[in-house]
This record gives sequence, structure tokens and C-alpha cells, in this order.
Amino acid sequence: MRKVALFPFRGEALCFVHVMLNALDLHARGCDVRLVLEGASVTLVPQLADPASEFHPLYSRLKASGVLDGACKACSTKLGVAEAVRAEGIALIGFMGGHPALGEYLDRGYEIITF
Repeated sequence: MRKVALFPFRGEALCFVHVMLNALDLHARGCDVRLVLEGASVTLVPQLADPASEFHPLYSRLKASGVLDGACKACSTKLGVAEAVRAEGIALIGFMGGHPALGEYLDRGYEIITF
């Protein structure tokens, strides 16, 4: 089984839509997909969690798929969204000085794709 870890860094919703679509597509194709929110992408959580957001249905599908592995603890804290991330049930990951370590995913056999 192909293993892919997606690491979006950008905080633009329109860019993140492509990440969500690709994560769901890869998952549907039978890949083991892990999506880790990094950098400014963590700031999208409050917007996407809002049922009034046009992207909320896609975000809900993403969460239900189980591919959303977590969010950067340091970035979520620094950018003021750690509580919103926790409220969504998204794990805060900080293996490497408060940040997710790409090496952790590489060691488990994941290909890394950044956005």
C-alpha cells in the first residue's frame, strides 16, 4: 500500500481546498494518507469548522475520512488557534521542538508532499 503524508504550509483557503481534495482522492484510491497542518495552514481550522463556511462540507468529509493526522503545536500556539484546533479534535503534534518531524513520517515509510 502506498503511504503519503501531505504537509500544507499555506494559509489560503483556496489552496487548502486542493490539499483536501487530493487527500480524499488518494484515500479513495486505497492509499494510507496522513495530512498534517503546518505553518499558516493551521489558521484555517476555525474558518473550516464554521458550518457557514463554503468549504465546511469538504472539511467535514476530510475529518470523517480519518486522514487528518494533526496540526503543528508550535504554529497553532504562535498563531493563536491552538484552542480551536483542540476543539476540533485535531491532535497537536510537536515531536521536533514543538513542530511535526518529517523524519517521523519518513521512518514509517511515508512519501512527503508539501504544499
